[in-house]
Amino acid sequence: MSPRSDSGRSAAVARAAALAPWVRTRLRTAPGAACALGLLVLVTAFLAAAFPRAVDTYESKGLRHDLVVEDPRRSVLELTAPPPALGVEAERAAAVREAALGAVHRKVLAGLPEPVRADAFQSSYGIRTTEPIAAGEKWLARPYGLDPKLTYATPSALPAHATLRDGAWPAVHGAVTTATKDVEAAVTEETAKTLGLKVGSTIAVPTRGSEPLTVRITGIVAPKLPDTAYWAFERLLRTPSLVPQDVMQRPPRYYWIAALLLPPDAAPALLATTGAPEPYWRIAPDPSRLTVLEVDRLRSRVASLESGPELLKLRALAGPTATLTTDLDVVLARYDALRSAISPVVTVAAVGIGAVAAVVLLMTGGLLAARRRSELALLRSRGGSLRGIGGRLLAETAVTTVPAAALGLLLAVAAIGRARLWPAVVGAAAVAVLVCVALPLGTTLLHRRPQLHGGRDDMMTARPSRRRTVAELTVLVLAVGAVAALRRRGTAAGGSTDFLVSAAPVLVGLIAALVLARLYPLPLRLASRTVARLRGAVGFLALARAGRASVSGAPALLALLVALTTAAFGGSVLAGVADARDGAAVRATGADARISGGGEAMPLPNRLVPDRLVRDVREAGGVRDVAPVQIEYVVPLPSDDGVEDTKSATLVGVDPGTYAKLARATGLGPFPTDLLKADGATPKKGTRPSQDRVLPVLASPAVAERLGKRPHDLHAQAGDFTMRVVGTVPSTPAVDNADFLIVDAAALTRRQTTTLLVTGGSLDAKALRAAAHRAGSTFSVQLRSEERAAFVDTPMQSGAERIYATAIAAGAGYALLAVLLSLLQTAPERTALLARLRTMGLTLRQGRRLLGLEAMPQALLAAVGGLLVGWATIALLAPGVDLVQLALSSAPGSDAFDTAPLRADPWSLALPALGVVALAAAVAAVQAWWAGRRGSITELRAGDTP
Repeated sequence: MSPRSDSGRSAAVARAAALAPWVRTRLRTAPGAACALGLLVLVTAFLAAAFPRAVDTYESKGLRHDLVVEDPRRSVLELTAPPPALGVEAERAAAVREAALGAVHRKVLAGLPEPVRADAFQSSYGIRTTEPIAAGEKWLARPYGLDPKLTYATPSALPAHATLRDGAWPAVHGAVTTATKDVEAAVTEETAKTLGLKVGSTIAVPTRGSEPLTVRITGIVAPKLPDTAYWAFERLLRTPSLVPQDVMQRPPRYYWIAALLLPPDAAPALLATTGAPEPYWRIAPDPSRLTVLEVDRLRSRVASLESGPELLKLRALAGPTATLTTDLDVVLARYDALRSAISPVVTVAAVGIGAVAAVVLLMTGGLLAARRRSELALLRSRGGSLRGIGGRLLAETAVTTVPAAALGLLLAVAAIGRARLWPAVVGAAAVAVLVCVALPLGTTLLHRRPQLHGGRDDMMTARPSRRRTVAELTVLVLAVGAVAALRRRGTAAGGSTDFLVSAAPVLVGLIAALVLARLYPLPLRLASRTVARLRGAVGFLALARAGRASVSGAPALLALLVALTTAAFGGSVLAGVADARDGAAVRATGADARISGGGEAMPLPNRLVPDRLVRDVREAGGVRDVAPVQIEYVVPLPSDDGVEDTKSATLVGVDPGTYAKLARATGLGPFPTDLLKADGATPKKGTRPSQDRVLPVLASPAVAERLGKRPHDLHAQAGDFTMRVVGTVPSTPAVDNADFLIVDAAALTRRQTTTLLVTGGSLDAKALRAAAHRAGSTFSVQLRSEERAAFVDTPMQSGAERIYATAIAAGAGYALLAVLLSLLQTAPERTALLARLRTMGLTLRQGRRLLGLEAMPQALLAAVGGLLVGWATIALLAPGVDLVQLALSSAPGSDAFDTAPLRADPWSLALPALGVVALAAAVAAVQAWWAGRRGSITELRAGDTP
């Protein structure tokens, strides 16, 4: 080995040995600064790592939630096959017995492609009649004189999903074939109560032969979990339904349809009936392990099961003509729509808080660099190279930053489980890299050339360079482009996230900060001229000190404006969500409470709300007013040639006085009371009105456009009359559909109150329900407060709201930290100045006033500027932001809202701004108090070390 190589190795060892003492010495010299930097990096890395994991988590929980709460008729995959072909009856019977169908069921579940996973317990199989069969037994319930119709099914594992209330479980006695004439069945409690069935009842079912099949009721059961897929996919299995014989008939006639539950091995008997039986296998999905990363693959597999290679595999098990039907792809499409609507709005918050955090980290580096400026200048003057100084600063920073970022990552992973790891690693690493690179680089670049002492570097005398002007113009162009794009395309452009659009609030705040930084000297000069004429030196000296603030304070202004803009935007998003939900709740009830009969949805129910009910409701606690309303749905509208056609509307008969007051209170289509006043005498109840009398009506815009201003004859069950549209209202409290007519109920010949709309504060729900129950068991009470509470956040919505709330809190915290860093940067200079002035006779009170007035100009500039910029940003971006998906999604009443606009929330604008001013004043007061405790001698002993 050559001597030269030995010397080179020795030099490297010596450099490494020299580097370690430097880092260790620096950390021992300033442990407080190192710990503060590490804590800031820890918090920032935690937020950067937690954000993508939180997004993954709430999106995955939202997917699982949507599949769990979705109507099983949409989410369940149903595999059906035609019945066995005619042939040997024994083979046909064996093909539909439980053993054969169960074997196919187990193979189907085992062969499902990932990530399609089945909930075996809620999945079922059997055979059912697809066409209801009329039952002619005279003792069955017939509300309109029409025979009820029954379907027959053999669901698997009935005892595991139901509780026997009466009788015995249905069973087979011997081998059931297509020639069997007597089988047993069970019915649910609701079916038995509705149709009048009981244990021992028999139903004669027509068959293709000469003799009917007798079905004997042996048990009455109650579903254990009636809302699960087993019962809810085909609701007739648990609950009978009243259906119209002819939907076009007026008034319609209804008949009952229900289901009887046979034992699985009784399926061969159904092959002989006229009900078109078919085997089925219902696969309830198991979403417990689904994640957002599997959505695309799940959609592809579902499509393949419906019409693709996977369907061929199912046909090999269930038959060559088997088909699989499901609306699971529709559920996934709706989930994607919600996710696409929420993600860009969340990205706006993420970009905003990320920008504020980056600025604060850079400010922290700037503060540390300013504190060591003399030290590094001395090293540079004694021959220290930029590379050597930068390497030592990098090592010194990395020792603190890297462990803090790693700890923040670990905390984020521990706090938020079951999410992708690599985005969190990237976020935490980005924070560490920013600090490790920006701090040494920014510090060393200041010492490229020798620096002269004594030159002023303040905002009053600084002249912007050409580079700064070009940079500011570039930012201005980007901000204008982002705002224009957001206003034109909205937050969800093509279903993907546009980061330039998401950065629009940040860019607007950035350009505002640059503009305010340029305008900052103007008000200071004007104020200084005014204060100079006053007695006392404190005010003038404070303004002079504020004017000589270093240009390095510009990042603090930038951080404050961006933080305040982000907080205002986030708070306004949350306020817009709350407003949309309040509006949806009002549209759902029309008042603070709604009392209606069970047949309100039918055309003009034959039920008169008694006067006692109105009186009892008025006496309930909290009730302020009651508006009786008569509602008739599907009233045919006259066409231009005077005849009725398929267009229809809802007729609303109201008391003009109380209803106009209600409309004004709710904001749903207010109108003048006298607008509905009709000329002529009011007809007596049950008599026809005069043909010359024309009733004024209010109409929805679509109906008004169709009818025009000329009189029309309207034929309704409430009466036949001539009416003319005298005004339009976009909405009305009584109904939430788009087509309606409002008329004075006193002018109707057949007046029947169908609904009560109640207004008041702190309504007594128990008293209202008791009054409705006394009037009749079919009356229901709907409270606006309960409807508002029903808008429960889905995991995706609540996750997005939590992110916005966190962004507001973090933005406020970073803003306050920016103020604190800005004041700490000049704290030693202010403390020394205060000590010198105290030797000249400055009192403690004057010292506090001096520091407070010195801190106020920048704090007020940031607060007022942030408030104005936040308001302007929301006003500019509101046309492109729609919160309807974030607020309502698929909740009840969301169909009534086409949009949920963004609006400026005063509290979100004012509170952070006031916090900035309060913090600046508090820091100045604490600094004055601390300087007073230390005494002037301590601060004036230059060069002494403790």
